[in-house]
Formats: sequence, C-alpha cells, structure tokens
Amino acid sequence: MAGNSFGQIFKITTFGESHGLGIGVVIDGCPAGLTLDFEKIQHDLNRRKPGQSSITTTRNEDDAVEIISGVFDGITLGSPIAMLVKNKDHRSADYDTVKNAYRPSHADFTTEAKYGIRDYRGGGRSSARETIARVASGAIAKQLLATENISIQAYVSQVGDVKCTIPYTLLNLEEAEKSIVRCPDAATATKMIAKIDEVRQDGDSIGGVITCVIKNCPAGLGEPVFDKLHADLAKAMMSINATRAFEIGDGFDAVTMRGSMHNDAFANQDGKIVTTTNHSAGIQGGISNGMDIYFRVAFKPVATISKQQQTVTTDKEETTLEVTGRHDPCVVPRAVPIVEAMAALVLADHWLRQRSAKL
Repeated sequence: MAGNSFGQIFKITTFGESHGLGIGVVIDGCPAGLTLDFEKIQHDLNRRKPGQSSITTTRNEDDAVEIISGVFDGITLGSPIAMLVKNKDHRSADYDTVKNAYRPSHADFTTEAKYGIRDYRGGGRSSARETIARVASGAIAKQLLATENISIQAYVSQVGDVKCTIPYTLLNLEEAEKSIVRCPDAATATKMIAKIDEVRQDGDSIGGVITCVIKNCPAGLGEPVFDKLHADLAKAMMSINATRAFEIGDGFDAVTMRGSMHNDAFANQDGKIVTTTNHSAGIQGGISNGMDIYFRVAFKPVATISKQQQTVTTDKEETTLEVTGRHDPCVVPRAVPIVEAMAALVLADHWLRQRSAKL
C-alpha cells in the first residue's frame, strides 16, 4: 500500500488501523535540539479524541500518546521520532453486519476493488482514526514553527446552513476552544450545536466548513511550479477524511471580481513590505509574501448514519443496510486540530526546505 508518507524534509509515515492494536507515526527530519512540550502534544490529541462532548461519537478512548524514540530528556535528537497511541475501546462486533456488505459512501467497495481485501472493522486505514498520527506529528511541527513565531489556528465557520459570517480578522480565535463546536462566535456556536443535535436525533449526519489562519509566516516559503505553498496546503487538506473542497483567499468569489479589485497593492510599513489588502491570502506565485495565510476546508456529512440505506453485498446481491455502532453526527468539531496539524506539517516542511536552500 503506497501513500502512507507525507512531506519531503519534515516527513511523516503513519501506520495502524481503526480496530488494530493502535495508530502510530514516524517523523523523519525533525531537527535536533527542539525542546518538546509533551502536554501540548496530548492537548491536541484530546481536542481530536472521541467522546469529548454531546455532539461527538461516544467511543471512549483516552488517546494517550507514547513517544518511543527520537527524544531524550524532552529534547529531539534529530533521529526518527516514533509515536504510538493504543486502541482500547474498539468494538469490532459492531461491524459484523457490514462484513459482507458495502456501506454507502465509504471506502469499503473501492478498497476491496483495489487490494482484493479490506478490513471491514471501522474501515481499517480509511478510518478517520488514522488522523491521530497526523495530529501527534503536527503538534511537534507546531512547536518547531513556534520557534519562528509562526502560529496556526482553525475554527468551525459553518455547520450545514448555519454560517459564521464575521471575518476572521474581527474574531477572537481563542474563543473557539470555549465552545464544544469550536466556533469563536458564541451566538453562531449555539445555532450550530442545535443543528448537529437535530440531525443526531434523526439518526443522520451533516457537513461543515473549517477556516484556518496562519500568522507570522515569513515571505519566501513555497516553490513556484508544482510545489506551490497553496497547492501543498490543498493536498494536505484534501487528504483528510471526508473533505470535499479547499478554498484559499477569496476563492470562488474571485471570479466575480475585476483585477483592479482583487490585486493586492504593496506598501512600505515601517521598513517592511506589506500588502494593503489580502485577497490572495498571503501567497503569490506559490510563495508566501508575509501576510496572513487563510483558507477554508469543506467536509461532507459523515457517511455512517443510523438510517436504513440500500446497498449490495460482496456477492452483488441488493440488500438493505442499517449500521449500528458509534459515529459523529458532524465531523468538523473534532477535525479542527486535524486541519491545524496538516497545515503545520506543510509549513514545517517548507520552512526547512527554505532554510536548506539558503545554506
């Protein structure tokens, strides 16, 4: 199975299945001498873990991370960093009903079509539980970026048709963690929670949008052709389970604008080159310009629902499927730290690539 690694210099390889012994990651390329805050790593995993509120799955996992190698006395050695989170509350019997049937909009059929075999217990490698590895490694990438004062913060900006219409520049993004839905606007958060609870009680699911903001990114990160910074961010976000769209800056709204409106004029601000507007979201020609980088990621409704659905069996017989077990009615509250982690992995990799290019 290919495609389990991400990054060039700051490179991660993830392993494990949803109902296996655990989920893990190996980080290659993290510089030596970085002092790690283990509580921050666990904090991000706690933000991702199941069972954290009334609007998430009831699977009960503490998701405690073990660092197996690459760190001594809390400081990175420059050697591969291996981390592991063991599975404890997996109920494989919940998936007996789908052993011989393909769940609609899941990777069951496509995985079996590709490999001739699949782990039907929770989806195996296709399970969102794989993102534990991304969050753990992303938490280290965040700490590396923090040495350069680069910060990454995401929040839920839409659930179904409930939108937070306030620009991120007018929001206190620190308020996001005070809400179980991770929206920094309290009034909108209340409506979002009500929407999720409504679909949960109906045995259904709903999608949403996460907005991510990267501040203090220096100018010069990214490559001008295939490895554009926003292209790598797009790939990173679209690799997350249930993502369906990526939009940076003005995104699709830019098609309604004229160049005279969309262009970001340059100015000298106390000896520093800045832009007076930021329609391009801090990236021009695939390279960062020093302004805020901001983008949005759309997530589809969770595929696992409690309603009856039509499908076929592995013997191609039509049947009705009613899935039991535990699932999120809306993935976006738990996906916020995943979006941050993937953004951090991209930025850490490009920062190291730029540093090596200047040696």
